[in-house]
Amino acid sequence: MESYLDKELLEKLQAEIIEDARKHCSEKVIDRWLNPRNFGIIENSQGYAKVGANCGDTIEMFLRIKDDKILEARFLTEGCGPTLAAGSMATELASGKSILEAFRINQKMILDHLEGMPKESEHCAQLAADTLKEALRNYLMHKREPWKRNYRSS
Repeated sequence: MESYLDKELLEKLQAEIIEDARKHCSEKVIDRWLNPRNFGIIENSQGYAKVGANCGDTIEMFLRIKDDKILEARFLTEGCGPTLAAGSMATELASGKSILEAFRINQKMILDHLEGMPKESEHCAQLAADTLKEALRNYLMHKREPWKRNYRSS
């Protein structure tokens, strides 16, 4: 019976947290927080980056690229709900794009596609954009000097 009460309390707390988030975030942010797209690792990715923010959140991004086109983008994060949503949106926007198109993805574009995030969380979209750009730079560096891929520190 004790575990039932714990489960009931947990469900109530989760519902309260989500309801409070709806006062400050768009449904797109909440959806990607609760159901992130492209969450995970790409083994032997052609582009990789791990970037941290001043708040302590980090995003790792993995890109599968062929002929300078992003076939797949995935991410991991140690961060809050808005960071999870921003990483999800960044990978959604990057998938299917050319390298040049993906370099144009920025904080504003991510925020616009998420349709609303609290001012104090907007840096999460910047973190996602910065991580994507670092993963793209990583791809370009290895494209020029493929031997360095064997020495990746990930």
